[in-house]
Amino acid sequence: MAVQPIPEGYHTLTTYLTVDNASEAIDFYKRAFGAKERMRMDAPGGKIGHAEIEIGDSLVMLSDPFPGSTLKPPTELGGSASGVFMYSEDVDATIQKALDAGATLEKEAEDMFWGDRFGSVIDPYGHLWSIATHTRDLSPEEIAEGAKAAMAGMSG
Repeated sequence: MAVQPIPEGYHTLTTYLTVDNASEAIDFYKRAFGAKERMRMDAPGGKIGHAEIEIGDSLVMLSDPFPGSTLKPPTELGGSASGVFMYSEDVDATIQKALDAGATLEKEAEDMFWGDRFGSVIDPYGHLWSIATHTRDLSPEEIAEGAKAAMAGMSG
């Protein structure tokens, strides 16, 4: 049998997070988002060299920072250079569960012009998690009109 270029159980794109205290972060992601740990490779000093967790049908890879890597945790950057976007069956409940687990509210959930109910939290390790529930199917024209109205409300 030929080796698959993209291994079974993986997707073309996967989020990779660098976090201080990856072991603790995995426990947080379990409590906040129902993550399941797939695997963990230990590194010296009680650190994690690489780990994989599943959240819903998606995979997130993560590790502690290590010398020589160009990947830096948000604590070292003074903020996050990217974020994770997550669809949920119930955005409000997911945000509340993340807050109860120790996340900080970044934006309360509200109905957005593109058809999602959307909000965001910052996890205790500095990563931004944007969370949404799709609530309305809209045409590109309806979304464009909603965007135009939303942008008009921002000026002034």
